[in-house]
Amino acid sequence: MIDYQNLYSFLTEHPKLARWAAQLPDQTEQGLSTQRFGDLPGWFDALQNMPDICPDKVDLLNGVSVQSTLDDATSRRLLDSLQALIPWRKGPYQLHGIELDTEWRSDWKWDRIKHAIAPMTNRLVLDVGCGNGYHCWRMLGAGALRVIGIDPSPRFVVQFAMIKRLLGQQLAVDVLPLGIEALPSDLMAFDTTFSMGVFYHRRSPMDHLRELKATLRPGGQLVLETLVIEGREGEVLVPPGRYAMMNNVWFLPSVPTLLSWLTKCGFRNARTVDVCPTTTDEQRSTEWMRYHSLSDFLDENNPSLTKEGHPGPIRAVFLAEA
Repeated sequence: MIDYQNLYSFLTEHPKLARWAAQLPDQTEQGLSTQRFGDLPGWFDALQNMPDICPDKVDLLNGVSVQSTLDDATSRRLLDSLQALIPWRKGPYQLHGIELDTEWRSDWKWDRIKHAIAPMTNRLVLDVGCGNGYHCWRMLGAGALRVIGIDPSPRFVVQFAMIKRLLGQQLAVDVLPLGIEALPSDLMAFDTTFSMGVFYHRRSPMDHLRELKATLRPGGQLVLETLVIEGREGEVLVPPGRYAMMNNVWFLPSVPTLLSWLTKCGFRNARTVDVCPTTTDEQRSTEWMRYHSLSDFLDENNPSLTKEGHPGPIRAVFLAEA
């Protein structure tokens, strides 16, 4: 249903990625197994039922937008397919006249980092925990040679496949149904590795930093975005229960603490390029994500705190080189 042959060919011909190419077909088959994920057949049906549309204009530099003029029947069929994959969390997308307003304004995050990171031109990029691949498209639009996103959620992988089909081109970007632990050790192949919104979900932060470093060629750049707390070096919040209603949040370090962790794990020139509170304008419920969102996770009497009384979400972006 999802064709990875172009990616397999690219990996096979790459001197440092060929060993991954040998095991990747089995990994993708397992990651998209309808026996493991009962909703997958319906999602695949929605993908299959999408209309074939020849785009008039594609813009990946200023957003993720594909435009053409559709008749009412084709537009309705497209809308039905996209709605079958609700909730849509990362975006937004402009798709042949449909404004797909996602839970997150992921474009705001990209705008905060795009001028700070190394230029994407001709870079081989890995995006860890990429969701439905919104930022992968922005990386490609900024000039990346090839972008590979990984995310273990099959819903997100099928959402990405929908967008790729709508763009109507064989573009050098893919999203694989994998977590970082599925990658061979010490690839040392990517020019840039992104990890955005993943770090605080990892039980072992040092191990995650070492996994990220192992993906990068010498001199390659890490772009790490995560939840942080205000505080001095050595200060870390380890929520005893949930954080903002999430039960899989393990470590929220202060900015100085995370900088020291990056250095300890062998990264060079670790630095902070953005620190920004997450607001209910950036993360909220929409018609494309109808469930609880950030406003429901904050203290209704003091929105600077989470429901549990922890400091409200602040996200920081760090850069460092391998």
